[in-house]
Amino acid sequence: MSRKKSLTAVLGALLVLLAVPSVRAGNITPHAAQPVYRLRLYHLHTGERLDVVYRIGDRYLPEGIARLDHFLRDHRTGDVKDYDVREFDLLHDLLAKLDHPDSEIDIVCGYRTPWSNNYLREHTHGVAEHSQHMEAKAIDIRIPGVPTDRVRDAALSLGRGGVGYYAQSDFVHVDVGRVRRW
Repeated sequence: MSRKKSLTAVLGALLVLLAVPSVRAGNITPHAAQPVYRLRLYHLHTGERLDVVYRIGDRYLPEGIARLDHFLRDHRTGDVKDYDVREFDLLHDLLAKLDHPDSEIDIVCGYRTPWSNNYLREHTHGVAEHSQHMEAKAIDIRIPGVPTDRVRDAALSLGRGGVGYYAQSDFVHVDVGRVRRW
């Protein structure tokens, strides 16, 4: 009888283990093999790095989203805004399109407060008055080792928002607003 109870306990434990997500080589791998959405970012202005899983399958992870929102804060004021999660998916899919799914993305600019946006408009050129950055729907990026014209072309091929190409400044703007290019 004790052998039967032991076997039942082992099988029960095995079923529990199969139902719980496991951690393997730093990746969260749920039992159903749902896709894991991870971003690795480096902020050029703050010097911070972030490696975060923000989504598993169709489920966004609130802690991961909060970490991304904070990371992409206005680096001039420290203000944080909730990003449109489609922007994170766009970055993830852009890396996949470029065959660089595990690459780190350099962040040139994330969220901007209206004050920061006006400051940039007064001191530089090419800054939109109603920028998607102020809506937390845009990010200016570079991907080390990938030419920016290739990043631009891949972003345009996704057809999921605005794509701006700044060749002289060596970055690409990607947003989840209406589809357009400049």
